Amino acid sequence: MDYRKNPIVTVPMSVIIQMPEFKENPFKERIVASFSEDGEGNLTFNDFVDMFSVLCESAPRELKASYAFKIYDFNNDNFICKKDLELTLARLTKSELEEEEVVLVCDKVIEEADLDGDGKLSYADFEDMIAKSPDFLSTFHIRI
Repeated sequence: MDYRKNPIVTVPMSVIIQMPEFKENPFKERIVASFSEDGEGNLTFNDFVDMFSVLCESAPRELKASYAFKIYDFNNDNFICKKDLELTLARLTKSELEEEEVVLVCDKVIEEADLDGDGKLSYADFEDMIAKSPDFLSTFHIRI
């Protein structure tokens, strides 16, 4: 590869998700894709540094919340809808919940966090929910 012709080098998602820090993370593909400028999950050096800056323990809550929202918004519609919550639960529980349990949990989350009553979580709804979660900062990080 001649780096003089194309000096921007990217690392593919398939390599990044094999890193020990990601190996067991159920959201590894979503995390990497959220930081990828090309939309394919390939990271430039700057993307890589940004990702680990946000995922370090000392990153500000607002920055972490912004990326957490992107990660959980599976359909990229700028809302976390019931389907997004179902996909999140499936990853967190390795699809071990019964369908009725998934529906119950998703309905309860929407009921408690949906401030404007539109049946989905906007970023403002999500941010309000995160602000009430004292564990968010300590759990939304990767140790390097």
